[in-house]
Amino acid sequence: MKISIKERSLIAWIATLFLKQKKVAIVTCNIIHLWNTGKEEFLENKKWLQHELVHVLQYREHGCFKFMALYLWESLKKGYHRNKFEEEARLYENESALSSLVQVK
Repeated sequence: MKISIKERSLIAWIATLFLKQKKVAIVTCNIIHLWNTGKEEFLENKKWLQHELVHVLQYREHGCFKFMALYLWESLKKGYHRNKFEEEARLYENESALSSLVQVK
């Protein structure tokens, strides 16, 4: 699976305002946007990488715009932590098989 990683992303910076975290990774389609962390640090953190890769797969399953709408709706209804897409991503954080399939552009 090919992904791109964008450091110092405005999208990730905006996410810091909502998530109230200093370091953020957020996915849009097959791009992982980072704020306050570098590509190398992110790739070394296997649990974090796995989590974001699940979101890439969720985008592929539902399509980019449909997934964004579903994710936003789920977050509005249940909040970030109880969002079913976040719950699924947390379930697979220790699945190292996902990261072995990744090609970073």
